[in-house]
Amino acid sequence: MAIRAGSTGGGSNSGRRSTVTVCPLVRWAAGHPFVWLDDEITDADRRWVRAHHEGRALLHRADPLTGVTEADFAAIRRWLAA
Repeated sequence: MAIRAGSTGGGSNSGRRSTVTVCPLVRWAAGHPFVWLDDEITDADRRWVRAHHEGRALLHRADPLTGVTEADFAAIRRWLAA
């Protein structure tokens, strides 16, 4: 399943963006493993997920200039297989 989060605008990666985007995703995952693939993932997002999500989570940042590449999918496949 894919969840599309709305942009908070401005391209800023503030703590508010983390809460707005990550909170519904973590709530939906409800402790289950999940992958979040985005071009704006930050260390703040990773910290928030670690603090609020009991299950495994991969927050994978795709390069906004190249988009999702085979290398991104390979990283996700490795994480899923672990």
